[in-house]
Amino acid sequence: MCGIAGIFHIKESAAVVDRALLTAMNNTQFHRGPDEGGIHIEPGVGLAHRRLSIIDISTGQQPLFNDDGSVAIVFNGEIYNFQDLRQELITKGYHFKTHSDTETIVYAWIEWGEECVKHLRGMFAFAIWDRNRQQLFIARDRLGIKPLFFATLATGEFMFASELKVLLAHPHLKRDIYLPAIEDYFTFGYIPEPNTIFKDVFKLSPGHTLTLTRGVSEPVIKPYWDVPFTQHPDLIKENTEAQLIEQLRKAIDIRMVSEVPLGAFLSGGVDSSAVVAMMAGLQQDPVNTCSIAFNEADFNESEFAKEVAQQYHTNHWEKTVEVDDFELLDKLALLYDEPYADSSAMPTYRVCELAKQRVTVVLSGDGGDEVFAGYRRYRWHMNEERVRSKLPLGFRKPVFGLLGELYPKADWAPRIFRAKTTFQSLARTSVEAYLHSVSILNDQQRSDLFSDRLKRDLQGYHSIEVFKRHAANCQTDDPLSLIQYLDMKTYLVGDILTKVDRASMAHSLEVRVPFLDHKLIEWSMNVPPSQKLHGQEGKYILKKALEPHLSNNILYRDKMGFAVPVAKWFRGPLKERLKQSVLSEQMLDSGYFNADYLRQLVTQHQSGLRDHSAALWTLSMFEAFLRQVLSADSAVSQVA
Repeated sequence: MCGIAGIFHIKESAAVVDRALLTAMNNTQFHRGPDEGGIHIEPGVGLAHRRLSIIDISTGQQPLFNDDGSVAIVFNGEIYNFQDLRQELITKGYHFKTHSDTETIVYAWIEWGEECVKHLRGMFAFAIWDRNRQQLFIARDRLGIKPLFFATLATGEFMFASELKVLLAHPHLKRDIYLPAIEDYFTFGYIPEPNTIFKDVFKLSPGHTLTLTRGVSEPVIKPYWDVPFTQHPDLIKENTEAQLIEQLRKAIDIRMVSEVPLGAFLSGGVDSSAVVAMMAGLQQDPVNTCSIAFNEADFNESEFAKEVAQQYHTNHWEKTVEVDDFELLDKLALLYDEPYADSSAMPTYRVCELAKQRVTVVLSGDGGDEVFAGYRRYRWHMNEERVRSKLPLGFRKPVFGLLGELYPKADWAPRIFRAKTTFQSLARTSVEAYLHSVSILNDQQRSDLFSDRLKRDLQGYHSIEVFKRHAANCQTDDPLSLIQYLDMKTYLVGDILTKVDRASMAHSLEVRVPFLDHKLIEWSMNVPPSQKLHGQEGKYILKKALEPHLSNNILYRDKMGFAVPVAKWFRGPLKERLKQSVLSEQMLDSGYFNADYLRQLVTQHQSGLRDHSAALWTLSMFEAFLRQVLSADSAVSQVA
């Protein structure tokens, strides 16, 4: 696992790349690769790399070149099928100098060009400079496990990097805020691909490539993979559970190749427990496992992790974290570079910190909920969908819309009793209803929050455009598959994978995610949706397949999540800090917010009248971004 960066002069082949600047940019991501660093500069091009050595430690340095030096690569990630690809390329006449997966990509590019990405099985973001073609080719893995940011400057320089902070270290990059990103952030809690908080900086979307040819001003961005919905249910008509275990075991097995200590996160949930169970059957030595325990019972599921650790005799270690572990608040803003509002980033940071004390590579269970329909919100959405399917929108919109306005708000009650939310969802289309259910602040709250000036400058933009854009590309009419697809395109990459990448890389730890193996996902699309969400049981087929491997106590208990008690914090130890943050001069003077509504949110929450903890956390992290990332002092410190 590594960090990559580069500068490419689009028009001037003889332009000089500033070595000192590229080195300074690369050093801002030292944490991603503390083992080694490399820089290559030639006329018009500069490539930079920070290395965390995992495979072929002795000879895998980057930038890495082909035999005649005409093709160079910087690469972040792991290619799990590189040995098979290597043999295939050897038979085609290619000669390898190293045993690294990086060199395999170089010769795959020479052999197949842009189609090389279709041969790769793994997680990756890489950039290839081909001097003969005068092309810069960049690719990101199918699910977006590894990040890739890019920007084009007014000077004619194109630059890319693994983290946004690397690009922010360039003195010519404008920091103009992209206003629709504010709408998206307060809807989702993160900024969905391909946008960032900055107007001139973008993320390369998962499953896409970007090609820049010298002399051509605009990059060519193309998709090369999408979640397939051309189902062939006959392929898995029999022995579905056995096939699932075989697919999962294969995805895990190929991710256990490492020349450094390897382990697994173990929360005690279904997905991480499944990974540990499969690992235990694939290696003779005990699996190294780690987990975080909380000192408050409502947030602590360490007993379930211990149960799995004892069952499989793992080398298990855990660390108890105070639930009032809020010293990370300011650090998170610098870690994520742009507004990011998932409070579970705090325990994720701690579990990565713990894991790095024993291992350099861990496997995690991330992605299981998206692939096999494990989220509770899927169940709620499908219950509502049964009503939507029976009544036309022309009836639902006025009737349920009125009920949604009149019914009292009850955010203190369990979801099943929140009729106001249900009525509001039933008055919408399926895609609109799903956005409503996942929004941090709903439409009315965002309207109340935003200043008149911001609402005017947004020119009618609404975050539903994100879902509509993805829904238009989804090749299925099944309502469950549609919302799984929407999550894979937004929540999975923008929240879950972003959280894990930054938290793990902050500790120079590599995290591998077998549930996001694209072969496993392609297989899973043949499983009927009714076998994923069966009645009210999410991940049904996965749990049935795992019954020989894990107890019902693990498989069928209520989902707990990886949460922190934000509502309690904001009424207790963080009460004054919350006021100082949300009602700070920087927030009130930003021009983005309605000051009276900010005060209302704080007052209602701290008095116990309403639970606004999600909105207030989202605002707090936005304030931390304004104060720490957007400030000139922060920019100077990042370059230094």
